[in-house]
Amino acid sequence: MKESSDAKRHLCGLLLVTTLLWGCVGLDACAGDADPKQPNVVFLLADDLGWTGLGCFGSDLYETPHLDALAKNSMKFTDAYAACTVCSPTRASIMTGMYPARLRCTDFIAGQNRPYAKMRIPDWTKQLESRHVTIAEVLQNAGYRAAHIGKWHLEAKGQVGVEGTDAKSQGFDVSLSRPKGSKGYFLPRGTQSDAGTNYLTDWLTDAACDFIDQSKEEPFFLYFAYNVPHTPIQGREDLVEYFRKKVDPNATHNNAVYAAMVASLDQSVGRVLDKLRENNLDEHTIVIFTSDNGGLTQRNGKHDRFTENLPLRRGKGSAYEGGVRVPTIIRWPGVTKAGSVCNEPIITTDYYPTMLEMTEVSGDVDHNHSVDGRSITSLLRNPNATLDRNLYWHYPHYHAGGDGPYSAVRSGPFRLIEFHEDNSIRLYNLESDLGERNDLSSELPDKAAELRQDLHDWRQSVAAQMPTPNPNYDLERSGLVRKK
Repeated sequence: MKESSDAKRHLCGLLLVTTLLWGCVGLDACAGDADPKQPNVVFLLADDLGWTGLGCFGSDLYETPHLDALAKNSMKFTDAYAACTVCSPTRASIMTGMYPARLRCTDFIAGQNRPYAKMRIPDWTKQLESRHVTIAEVLQNAGYRAAHIGKWHLEAKGQVGVEGTDAKSQGFDVSLSRPKGSKGYFLPRGTQSDAGTNYLTDWLTDAACDFIDQSKEEPFFLYFAYNVPHTPIQGREDLVEYFRKKVDPNATHNNAVYAAMVASLDQSVGRVLDKLRENNLDEHTIVIFTSDNGGLTQRNGKHDRFTENLPLRRGKGSAYEGGVRVPTIIRWPGVTKAGSVCNEPIITTDYYPTMLEMTEVSGDVDHNHSVDGRSITSLLRNPNATLDRNLYWHYPHYHAGGDGPYSAVRSGPFRLIEFHEDNSIRLYNLESDLGERNDLSSELPDKAAELRQDLHDWRQSVAAQMPTPNPNYDLERSGLVRKK
């Protein structure tokens, strides 16, 4: 393999050292290791990929043949959610199985300072605290080798890569992010992927495939957290040129550069799946694909024209479905049926207990009591099963793409949103109004009151931090332009 940078050589060295160390461990010391029959887990997390951002989820431009093929051989979830409308809290929920409100990690790190906004945001936790037990730690303790490739975004600001806040301090044997000197998605001079491209996604995929090659003899957990299609909107030039010839300006999706980014994501997924097949691991590896939040559609009231989440309303940073409903595909060999579709709502807190059950790992007893998610293995076995629960969101912050501080609950077909600036509520029936245009709070006051009380009870149960009135509020200086 061509060595393209010091960072990649460092990764290969880590893999080699780890392999040698494992080879020297005695049988007695391995008593707690994973059973060799336990499955591998590959968790693929897109960044800002909206609900309709794949061909198999309805895009009229984006080409995703590898993910479409995965969906045909897996279970697709129509009502899958991120635990937050922005990235870091969702990532924390995946790692811990806990709601962001319970973790007090409720905004992207390091967040935005809005000193003149109407509400003062709480003093939230700007990192994933080391006291919380991650899925990587419990799998590692059970004998799995764990790798984080790509975006971490759970360190405190100014502490990227510092022990205690980085991925290797949270249970990962190997961690590799973008190389220093990268300009957005383009690698620094002298660094390139094995295929000779200078595109970050290709380079990270090389590392993910290297890890699979090095780990094929033992159970492994690969957490590949992509940067695409997050801003800056930069595509590989060959793909950009391809989509420029295909764009229909009247289509829902009509940004060629964004389409190129989604295509690079799909190509990467295809390479990872091919690597599993090459090593005869595809029938022994669980694959989970999802996104950390919805697609970014606007900032400060202005549409960016990057993407669209239609028919969902709005996108990343907003209180509406477009900010949190995400494309999700899960393949559990021998369990999920090819081409199956599940309409039961799930959320990213569910992946922690689900992965524990799928791998038959008990986890940390104390931490398990704090897990908010539910195992969805019953759904993976039977897509018509139900979980009979409500889902919750709490975002006590401001975001350029959003609506100000809010909380929300989904209960069956109903979704209630509470806006904290004015204590107003909106109630929608998603079965008949997926685009959240018809507020039913006046027509169904009893249902609205019931869900509002349930939302308040949940916030109290997780000790959610609330925004408070800001004595320095100044609309003209707030820098906020929003519309509901």
